[in-house]
Amino acid sequence: MGHNHEHDHHNQTGNIKVAFFLNVSFTIIEIIGGLLTNSMAILSDALHDLGDSLSLGIAWFLEKVAGKKPDDTFTFGYARFSLLGAFINSVVIVVGSILILYHAIPRLLNPEPVEATGMFFLAILGIVINGLAVIRLKKGSSINEKVVSWHLMEDVLGWAVLLVASIVLMFVDWPILDPILSLGITAYILYNVVMNLKDILAIFLQRAPKGIDRDALQQILKEKLALDTHHVHLWTLDGERIMMSVHLEVDDNQSSDDLIETKKHVREILHDEGIDHVTIELEFKREKCQSKDCC
Repeated sequence: MGHNHEHDHHNQTGNIKVAFFLNVSFTIIEIIGGLLTNSMAILSDALHDLGDSLSLGIAWFLEKVAGKKPDDTFTFGYARFSLLGAFINSVVIVVGSILILYHAIPRLLNPEPVEATGMFFLAILGIVINGLAVIRLKKGSSINEKVVSWHLMEDVLGWAVLLVASIVLMFVDWPILDPILSLGITAYILYNVVMNLKDILAIFLQRAPKGIDRDALQQILKEKLALDTHHVHLWTLDGERIMMSVHLEVDDNQSSDDLIETKKHVREILHDEGIDHVTIELEFKREKCQSKDCC
């Protein structure tokens, strides 16, 4: 289970870059369209998209930083800067969703008239442009891309609401439709972003990666190499690359060549299990583990 992380990271940065320029371009179009149609709703959404552009810019910048190689300051590398971008964007979406709910709920009691024709044409354009950005980001695998894609999916669904509402409002005077649909979509987006935020915080807190069973790994090493293991730790830097440290107990009479061969086999076995980076400490049977948390 190998990964070309340099190639993957280049694609991730490129995906966010494309989404950023698409969003900035559409924000400019929205501002012009809102002024021409005298629509406060569209101008308000333009302000929302301006915030999205800022978030995308932060995500793009931090994704580029995440591609830097390890140095004396960050010895594990900068991968978690991508997670930082995902965290910032998640918080922005949560705050933005709360603001939308704050403004949408009163409209259920006091619906406001909207300009249906201008909404219709801008909604189509909004769906196309934001949809292209979402499709591009869906190709990525990083948590940063997933969070940003939800950011833009919120816009796509929002414009879909405006499109449906504008068509209905061309024939029926029922402005309450807009806040009803907005509340449903906002709740849907908020739920998914909170789930992503939960995963991000779990990675920062070094929770063992999902799908990796520590006991099963220890059993595999014992069965294939007849080695006892302890002090096994699993974590992930960015939600993609899995790290592991392990103490292996070896026979007292093993030579240096035997130990080199043992470590080679361990790395091969763990690589097949999806472990990208392994730190191995070998201990002879006559030794006593010096780590305080040996178990």
